[in-house]
Formats: sequence, C-alpha cells, structure tokens
Amino acid sequence: MLKQRTLTALVLAPLAVAMILLLPTAGFALVIAAMSLQAMWEWTRLAGIASTAARAAFVVANVLLLYLLWHARATPFAWYVVGAGVAWWLLSLLWLRHFSYAAAPTRENALLKLLAAELAVLPAWLAFIELHGSADHGRHWALLVIILVWAADTGAYFAGRRWGTTKLAPRISPNKTRAGAYGALVLAGAVALVGGWLLDERNAALLALLALALLTVLASILGDLIESLLKRQANVKDSGTLFPGHGGLLDRVDSVFSAVPVFVAGKAVLDLLLAS
Repeated sequence: MLKQRTLTALVLAPLAVAMILLLPTAGFALVIAAMSLQAMWEWTRLAGIASTAARAAFVVANVLLLYLLWHARATPFAWYVVGAGVAWWLLSLLWLRHFSYAAAPTRENALLKLLAAELAVLPAWLAFIELHGSADHGRHWALLVIILVWAADTGAYFAGRRWGTTKLAPRISPNKTRAGAYGALVLAGAVALVGGWLLDERNAALLALLALALLTVLASILGDLIESLLKRQANVKDSGTLFPGHGGLLDRVDSVFSAVPVFVAGKAVLDLLLAS
C-alpha cells in the first residue's frame, strides 16, 4: 500500500504544482471547480443519497453556485463565505464529540450532510482562488498551503507508524494517533518556516506565519476526521476508487477543504495586523 500511495503521489504532485504555478487564476479556478464537483459527487454517496439523478442534480446546482461565487469573488460577500467555512469547521468539533449524531439513514440526516458539503467545499474553493489571485506572490502562497497539507499528511503517516500507540479518535478513525498529529505539526511547522523565509517573511511576520501554519494543520486534521466520520456512518472504506492506493478524490482533499479557509482567513487577519 505504501508503494502504491507513493507512486500515485509522484504522479499527482508535479501536476498539482504545475497547475498552481502555471495556470492563470481563471484556469486554476476552473480546474479546482471540477475537482470540487467530483468531491461533492463522492460526498453525496457518503450522505446516503442513492438516486443517481438526485446526486447529479446536487452537483449541477453547485455548478451554478460556483459560477455565482466567481463573480462575487471581488466583493465583501466573498469574505463572508470564507468566514462561514471557518465557522463550519469550528462547529464540526461538536459533531466529532457527538459522533453518532446524524448517523441514521434518514432524509433529514442526508440533507444535513449535503449542507455540510456546501459549507466545506464552496468556501474552500473561493478562498483558494482568492489566495491564488492575490497580487503579492499569490501563486506561491497557494502552493505553500498545499505543501503544508502534504507535509502534515506525510509527518502524520511516518510518526504514527514509528511512535503511534495512543489513538487520536479511535471510534472515528482507528488508524490516527496522537504521535501522528505531533508529527504533522512538526514537519508542517518546518515547511512553514522555510516557505515563509523564501517568501520574504521575517521576524514577527515569520513567527506569525508559523502559528498560522500550525493552526492550519489542526484544521486539516479536523477535515480528515470529519470525512472519516462520514465514511464510518456510511460503512465504506473510501469515498471512491479514483486514485490507486488513495481512494476517491475526497479522500485526498478532505484536509484541504478545512485547511485552506483557515489559512486564507488567518493570513488576511495577519496582513491587516502587521500592516497597522
């Protein structure tokens, strides 16, 4: 499994880097929109929507929502959407605490999980293109947040294998350990310091970026746990089979959905504070 995961990552990672650095923001937004819609398609399965027509209708409705958000990206409303995404991930802590909530396969619970999909995916898409299109090294900041998530995933995997004995959330995701979470924070923190230095962050700004990176990693872990919760309630191992060794697309981007709004909102706040 490790070999399969590594081979898949070696193919996907260069494509992701090239996409972030080379595409114009409009093209980047289009690619990310396609990925977001695929993730939503997989989310409908986890929500318990059996009808293919209903799942397709949900995805088509979100095509319209993404179109509207694209035209609202330069307005203050965009930041309300990003803020709603951050608020949702904070609220989701209660769901993890009461992990049996909405587990029953009822219509009301399915609708609740579809609402969760909206609050997870749409703000992340909007935050990502906002970051990518920003004038000050936007593409490089967008790349940094993705590398932070990759570093957190890598640090968690190897630290968990080496030292993982105490489970992080055994009734939600038995494979995740506290040692893995610490490994994620350490490796991503190192990446943040190097990346921030390369982006000309110094002194207080660099320390603030480190703090934001650690908060972003915690958010990425939260996103991973929420998807694990959805899969456990749906009684499936993966959200899909799109990537060998990695499962579905949602299995790969669940932590990105939670990390990006937190990073972008936090960076906006830090920029205002450091500029004053």
